[in-house]
Amino acid sequence: MTDEIASGEDRLIARHFAPLATHPGAFGLTDDAAAVEPPPGCELVLKTDAIIGSIHFFENDPAGAVAQKALRVNLSDLAAKGAAPLGFLLSIALPKGTTEAWLAAFSDGLKSDIEQFQCPLFGGDTVKSPGVVMISITVVGSVPTGTMVKRGGAKVGDRILVTGTIGDAALGLKLRQDEGVAARWKLDAAMREHLTQRYLVPQPRNAIAEVLRTLANGGMDISDGLAGDLTKMCGASGVSAEIDASRVPLSIAAKAALAAAPALIEPILAGGDDYEVLAAIPPASLDQFMAAARAAGVPATDIGVITAGRDEPKFVWNGRQLDFARRSFSHF
Repeated sequence: MTDEIASGEDRLIARHFAPLATHPGAFGLTDDAAAVEPPPGCELVLKTDAIIGSIHFFENDPAGAVAQKALRVNLSDLAAKGAAPLGFLLSIALPKGTTEAWLAAFSDGLKSDIEQFQCPLFGGDTVKSPGVVMISITVVGSVPTGTMVKRGGAKVGDRILVTGTIGDAALGLKLRQDEGVAARWKLDAAMREHLTQRYLVPQPRNAIAEVLRTLANGGMDISDGLAGDLTKMCGASGVSAEIDASRVPLSIAAKAALAAAPALIEPILAGGDDYEVLAAIPPASLDQFMAAARAAGVPATDIGVITAGRDEPKFVWNGRQLDFARRSFSHF
């Protein structure tokens, strides 16, 4: 299409997004749809999540980081399902006044993650927003047929594992909303930076997708808070759980904040935006899983056990059972 007859949207796509569509089935974004065939013996795993300015990110956040967050929250779901990424669809609504510099930084952030996670752009849509930036990504992955890790597979006796550290992003959000809490929590500059970065850009655990697929009975990513997401997994599996909250892995920054303000235990466990993996692992496979996670460079911690019954999971901290005012983040 010549520049004379191309619309502004066509030129925007050609300049910023077509270079990211490296899969041959994307046709360089010159068609209305992509054509993708799953690997032999595999089935597709589909996931979509949206992020909205002033809700999931701050409007002054770096555009590249916004792009990475939009993709990574979806990649995190693929990781927890044991799926390998194939590619993604992007729909983005842009407010009036969006600059070329912002779009260039946004596409650069996507390009970096496309290369890191081997997950090319298949296509999507660009529209105008009457207000804030709105981004929706649908990611496509694959697993050998019948092997996707489901929420509903946890079994009584399974050990409950989480990757990484929990609660950093929820605390990072509180820091962004009120910088004064840093002094009250006795955080140094490095701690503040760690917490705010964990909120800004998640670290999906795709490096352990294969071992999750082969060893985990059940799993999901932790997006709405450990307490709430474990409750969801237990509900889908028809089981309950007991968690030793003192074993939940915390960063140095989160430990410092918690020591200064013990009431932070609830947002740490229920605040959301962790984008870590929650998995139910058979005891006989625990050592093998931990060794594989270490080899992949992904920290994993055993925090409890799946139990019989349908009660909400029990979290015990400092000898008492925690009662949550709200177990997870919810938009509604």
